[in-house]
Amino acid sequence: MNSTKLKKLVIDCLEDMKARDIVELDVAEVSGFTDYMIICTGNSNRQVKAISDHVALEAKKQGHPAHGSEGGATAEWVLIDLGDIIVHVMQQNARDFYQLEKLWNPEFNSDSDSDQSNSL
Repeated sequence: MNSTKLKKLVIDCLEDMKARDIVELDVAEVSGFTDYMIICTGNSNRQVKAISDHVALEAKKQGHPAHGSEGGATAEWVLIDLGDIIVHVMQQNARDFYQLEKLWNPEFNSDSDSDQSNSL
């Protein structure tokens, strides 16, 4: 599965599970380990866990199993490594604290567009 199709699968899964504030970052120019990061927010640790489990399961069904996953025990922030795409599913307090969007793209302005999906 190519990166474009995998990205669409991931975003569809996030939307299916009602993830909020989905942001897609193209980090290919600044990262040696992945091309894209997709960051989203879940309302609770149960929702974060459900979202991350759904993404990993659907990717596996499509022949693209995750290389690894971290954070599922507490589900405050779950990272899913899909190779070309890293998915971060976070509770709001973790997302506010770590501000991954600004870390990977200093020009990112979280107030600029709070649509369901943003691309950079």
